[in-house]
Parts: sequence; C-alpha cells; structure tokens
Amino acid sequence: MADGDGGRRKYGPLGKVLVIIPTYNEAENIKPIVARVRESVPDAHVLVADDNSPDGTGKVADEIAAEDDHVRVLHRKGKEGLGAAYLAGFRWGIEHGYGVLVEMDADGSHQPEELPRLLTALKGADLVIGSRWVPGGRIVNWPKRREYLSRGASTYSRILLDVPIRDVTAGFRAFRKETLEGLGMDAVASQGYCFQIDMAWRAVKAGFHVIEVPVTFVERERGDSKMSRDIVTEAFWRVATWGVSSRANKLLGRDPS
Repeated sequence: MADGDGGRRKYGPLGKVLVIIPTYNEAENIKPIVARVRESVPDAHVLVADDNSPDGTGKVADEIAAEDDHVRVLHRKGKEGLGAAYLAGFRWGIEHGYGVLVEMDADGSHQPEELPRLLTALKGADLVIGSRWVPGGRIVNWPKRREYLSRGASTYSRILLDVPIRDVTAGFRAFRKETLEGLGMDAVASQGYCFQIDMAWRAVKAGFHVIEVPVTFVERERGDSKMSRDIVTEAFWRVATWGVSSRANKLLGRDPS
C-alpha cells in the first residue's frame, strides 16, 4: 500500500465507471467477459479497445454494442501493445466524462465478480490494484514457472523502484480520473508487464494513495497468451534503468520526478 495522504484525504464520489478491455484475437472470450461485467456491475459501461484483430474480435464487439447501450468499441489501426490500448481507452473515457477507469483482461483471468470490491475500496483511494500476492489473493491453473516469473518480477520491481506494492505487475486496476490526469500519461511509452509497473510507480511517486485488495487470478481457457520474451526483457531493462536513475537523482539531490 502506498502512503500518500492516505485516509486523511476526503474523497469525492466515484462518478461513472468505464471498464476498458483491450483485445487482440479474443473473439472467443469477449462476449462472455462483457456479459459477466454487465451482470456484476450493471451501471458500469464497457469499452472494448480492439487492435484490429485478425480473428474478427472487433466485429463481435460491434455486435455486442449494437444490442447494449452500455458497451462501446474503440477500433484501433493495428497491434500497438497493451499500454497503448489502455492509454487510448483512458483518454477516451476521460473525454467522455467517466470518473473511474478500470483495467481488465479479456481472457477471463480477471474475475468481473470481484470488480465491486475494487470499486468499494476506491471510495477511499486514488488507485486500487487487484492483487494476487497479498493475503487472500490466489492464482488458479498457473504453471509454477509462470508464478515464479510473476512473483520475481514484482519483487525485482519493488526493490529497485522502492515501491511498496506487493503485486506491481497486476493488470486488474481501478483508477480515479484525477489519478490518471496526474500521472503524466503523455510520457508513458512502456508496454505489457512494464506498463503496469510504470503506472504504479508513477502513482507512488506522485503521492497518490494506492490500495491492494486480494483477487483470484485464473489462467485463460481459450486463446493464446500475449506474454512474450520481448515483454519480459523490456520490463527487466526499463525497471533497472528507472531504478538506477532514481537512486542517482536522490544522491545528487535532484527531483526524482
């Protein structure tokens, strides 16, 4: 949990909720995950940010949106990565008056039924992270290799960046609009694992109050994982660079931001 001004701050109402679901080749998964979101948080709106999926995910999303006025589709030109899709979704949501922007995977690994818990926690926070690595959090059907990678990446990032977050790579998150506006989104260029680390680190540095709530992460049953060696490598070198730079700035008495 990041400190910031924590419980001493008075938080305003959450406002409208937008759940952003980035997609690339998720035609099998998008309909059931949207249905679960709509059932779990009926007042929330859903934005499917599709990177021109060759498997027709965008068309399936359009069909869902045609039948449900709480669903919108953001068609993007091509595959530009998770970070770019979320940033586009954040900007769209802020422009359209949403007070809460939620990150959620399309593959069912994030349980929409747990979203109300994140939104409740957000009433007293700037950012809420659905965490696998706090007491009560767990994973289902992950191979040990994947678990070690995720735990290791979070520990590595937490130590190098001095971020007091147990699951810093988690992708199930709820932001207040004001939090995103204060993070300098125009300067974010990272992707994948690294995008989540980057956004969490920026929130901590900016003094925002970050809460982790336990969630259950379930390995996808359909479709292919987007995890790759390039994504892991990017996270490794970017985090190392950020950590060294931050420590050097502190030693030299410079503003680390």
